[in-house]
Amino acid sequence: MDTIYNLFSQLSSVLWGWPMIILLLGTHIFLTIRLRVPQRRLFTGLRLSVQKDKGANGDVSQFGALATAMAATIGTGNIVGVATAVALGGPGAVLWCWLTGIFGMATKYAESLLAVKYRVRDSNGRTYGGPMYALELGLGMKWLALAFAVFTALASFGIGCTVQANSIALLAYKTFGIPTWIIGLSLCAITALVIIGGVKSIARVCTIFVPIMAGFYVLGCLFILYMNGSFVWPAIRLIVESAFNPEAAGGGFVGSTLIIAARYGLARGLFSNESGMGSGPIVAATAQTRNPVRQALVSSTGTFWDTVVICALTGLVIVSSILAYPDISYADGAALTKMAFSKIPYIGAPLLSFGILTFAFSTILGWSYYGESAVTYIERKYSLCIYRILYILALFFGSVVSLDLIWDIADSMNALMAIPNLVALLLLSGVAARETNKYLWGGRLDEEMEDTPLNDKTDK
Repeated sequence: MDTIYNLFSQLSSVLWGWPMIILLLGTHIFLTIRLRVPQRRLFTGLRLSVQKDKGANGDVSQFGALATAMAATIGTGNIVGVATAVALGGPGAVLWCWLTGIFGMATKYAESLLAVKYRVRDSNGRTYGGPMYALELGLGMKWLALAFAVFTALASFGIGCTVQANSIALLAYKTFGIPTWIIGLSLCAITALVIIGGVKSIARVCTIFVPIMAGFYVLGCLFILYMNGSFVWPAIRLIVESAFNPEAAGGGFVGSTLIIAARYGLARGLFSNESGMGSGPIVAATAQTRNPVRQALVSSTGTFWDTVVICALTGLVIVSSILAYPDISYADGAALTKMAFSKIPYIGAPLLSFGILTFAFSTILGWSYYGESAVTYIERKYSLCIYRILYILALFFGSVVSLDLIWDIADSMNALMAIPNLVALLLLSGVAARETNKYLWGGRLDEEMEDTPLNDKTDK
């Protein structure tokens, strides 16, 4: 076991090292330029996200697809992960994290556009899509499409299932004294009731669940910033200055360097919003939308909310709290987050617990659909039922055991997912550019797409 642990620990470090960070950030910047900065149509995407394209092909509403994708991306990393980036990389890490969200919107836009462009329907009328279909139908790379599907299915059991169940069970045990096995059984039952209905059931729950959980968390952050009012502007200034000159942070952050601040900030931002990883487009493909660009704009707002808003608010809360209470220790990201929220009288600790619990559960729901879609692409006849049973069992397993090894395996699978997806994005960037020029910059955003594939391997 020690050998296996060391192997995946080293593999995770290599895969999420500078080469992957440069590849992802480089893709973000390349697509921003190639697509003529689709981020400037953010408000159009926000407007479309709350509208319905009645009569359009698809299984769920545009907002339902967005909520499901956000359910999977908004997780404990938005809370504890950002604080850990600050603890390890200094306040400047917040700015680097924020920048990944700004540029990452273009990548989320492009991968969602391709997902809708190459989506398919089976004989029962169900819609499927994602990088595996773009790789197969757009590039003829069936082998790489299968590789993506395998990595996605494996990743769903890690980052989307066992590690989230573990976070929920440990928090419930430490906060309320509830035995982990009871939490595990409860998670299994609740999740089974939701996912048995497929993407429509998951989307219905997420459409209600995500705005509520995100809203409570944002209000909590704004209250803390109100309490730290005189330190908010100094915190913003410190974040910007230390992003390029870490010594400006002073104190215990003097040991940080520009490279360290950028590495932890970029890695946290990239991992948090999943732009370029290929997971979000899987559910974006199921949206009821007139053309690929409309859903692409809607999907890009998910990265905006996840990183540009929620991660940025968390970072500002953490840094302003450090300035407001200079005697605290900021070596531990989890402790730092707990300290910041404890400043809210009476409800601070419960609010943080609520945020972690709900964010983790929403991730379980979102990733269950990603895994289902991946195994359905690989093998249709028996895979879905078997996958759901294994996913439910994995929730209980994750609730009652230590998961250090699972974390490293999950991180490795997430990185391996990104590689095939980035191949599709870069090689099909011309397709994304043509669709964008036609519908977005050509003023034809309200038009129906001209063709929609209607069959694929799922019928065979």
